[in-house]
Amino acid sequence: MADYDGVEATMSSENEHRLWTEMSECLVTDCTSHEAIDDALRTWLDITSQLRYRASDSQVDFLSCAHMLLESNIFKNNKDYVRTQIIHSLLQEDAAGPLHAIASLLFLDGCSDESTFPRMMEESCFARLLELIVARQDDPDSHLHRLLLQLMYEMSRVERLKVEDLTLVDDAFVHYLFGIIEEVSDDVQDPYHYPTIRVLLVLNEQYMLASTDTISDSTTTAPAALTNRIVKCLSLHGPLFRTFGENVILLLNRETETSLQLLILKLLYLLFTTKATYEYFYTNDLRVLLDVIIRNLMDLPDEKISLRHTYLRVMYPLLAHTQLNQPPHYKREEILRVLRILRGSHNAHFAPADETTLRLVDRVTKVQWVEDTEADKEGSGQAEVARKFLGISLSTLQCASSISVGDVAGVMERPGVQTPSRSATAAEAENDEDTSDNAPGSALKAKRPLPAVPKHRHGIPFTQLTKVHVNVNGEAKKVPPKAPPPRRWGRAKASEQLPIESIDRANPG
Repeated sequence: MADYDGVEATMSSENEHRLWTEMSECLVTDCTSHEAIDDALRTWLDITSQLRYRASDSQVDFLSCAHMLLESNIFKNNKDYVRTQIIHSLLQEDAAGPLHAIASLLFLDGCSDESTFPRMMEESCFARLLELIVARQDDPDSHLHRLLLQLMYEMSRVERLKVEDLTLVDDAFVHYLFGIIEEVSDDVQDPYHYPTIRVLLVLNEQYMLASTDTISDSTTTAPAALTNRIVKCLSLHGPLFRTFGENVILLLNRETETSLQLLILKLLYLLFTTKATYEYFYTNDLRVLLDVIIRNLMDLPDEKISLRHTYLRVMYPLLAHTQLNQPPHYKREEILRVLRILRGSHNAHFAPADETTLRLVDRVTKVQWVEDTEADKEGSGQAEVARKFLGISLSTLQCASSISVGDVAGVMERPGVQTPSRSATAAEAENDEDTSDNAPGSALKAKRPLPAVPKHRHGIPFTQLTKVHVNVNGEAKKVPPKAPPPRRWGRAKASEQLPIESIDRANPG
């Protein structure tokens, strides 16, 4: 395919209109053979590559062109063949324009069809993406670089990486990704380098999964343990990459997707259980993290039991191994209150917590500076706090005997699943109840009567201002109200009423 890197980045509106017309005509062609499909795909790729030189945002154009192809009959009637051709093009293409078009198509196709990314993994696309990201690190087209990172992230989080693919990730690549995050971003849409952070998070999970592999056949020799290069880099060069830690906490605070929360928690668990990274985070960042964990533990609904367990597994080393174990101890009372609530209430309205939750809560409680001497006592406001936040009714299906890397690494969630909020759900239920009460055909809620408007500016009817006087003969006689006191003069008006003689005496001569 032609190299479009040398084309000038300008395009007239007439040429742009012509290209979009050719694109529409190309995709409505009736393709009855593989040769006809190949011709249509080459035309689509050529037109899409030229549209990147429009004055507007080229990324939007690439995604629009990819969407047009996915919605065409050419793709719908020949999905397997088109995917094969596009994947092979990714493995062979080097020019920026075609690469951008190919990556956009695979990204959209993979997000809508869960079979695309595993297919890419089988075709060794991970190694190719790794090569492209390194080769194009100085490319002026930042959109293409970010798209390649997003494609690597999406592909790696839905499929287990092969050991030979994971071994291709070297220290230089990991250092390069951490270095990107330390740079000041000039992209207002991505000031925190989220695609890069997500790649590091998913690589860490792949390392954790690889470390839990067991040999089922006793005659097979155990493979050499893979070094987790993410933790290794932060262990040796943590102070150089503080921005990554700050952004990870920020991401956990804002993220609502369960799978991404788990990716962050898995990395935090390793950092807080690896001695070289105990103090990687700043103390203030650790306090923010503890606030986030406390809030999420209280806000998680009952069905997110695995996510709650993971938060508790991270909470123990956070409190035991980091700077938070040094005085002044941060929010000790809040921690104890949350732990008491998670144990379950003795109130008959609340079911007891499951076995794993109880074990993890006890483990956190036994941190030296957190240890509660009155763990079984309910505070005066305990029932109200429990009633407000939790009515835990957790299943006892998931129980673990000890906290290990396998316990944390094994917690999985499908991408795209959002973590519901207990408080938000309660608010919605309350709103629904209000709406149903006021629905047509139902009894309306009794409205509070408005206060009566006073008939007088002082709040008393004018007729009541007249007093009644009883004379000696017993006759009632109305007495008119007293006249109001004389009006006070201001300073300026008082000075106008002074006699002229007084003014003369005040100013002699």
